[in-house]
Amino acid sequence: MIKKSGKYKSNRLPLAAGVRRRPRGYCFFKDNCKHKKYLCFYSGDSLLSMLCLVDCVCDGEQGKYIYAACTLKASQGNGYMSALLDYCKENFPHLCLIPANDELIAFYYERGFTVSSDISNLKFDENDDIKEYLFEGCSLDKPFVMKYIGG
Repeated sequence: MIKKSGKYKSNRLPLAAGVRRRPRGYCFFKDNCKHKKYLCFYSGDSLLSMLCLVDCVCDGEQGKYIYAACTLKASQGNGYMSALLDYCKENFPHLCLIPANDELIAFYYERGFTVSSDISNLKFDENDDIKEYLFEGCSLDKPFVMKYIGG
């Protein structure tokens, strides 16, 4: 079952903590990012997969930036993240993200993120620390934005 919320819940921290190692940690994000919503996939009361949606502008279009997308290791490969991405595509016409590594480029491309853009074209209405934080954690030599544009 997919649930959305604008508020942080403590059961998200263990899942999000494994996303990308950051010096400031996930609590910094949840405490300081003001334009975000959480989208979570639950089985009963168990959180299996989640992502954050941060308001953004990319290439001049208002949209949502997908951030901290993660699935419990034991639950990977079951389609939970794909279900969250499908929900996003049904509800938001412009989505973008920066893939964290080479493996994720193919994953997101197969799910409709087929347009690319330079990261200089991605803007956030957040404080400077959060803007910087949203770009951390990518292991690509040349980070770029992958976009989904609904029709």
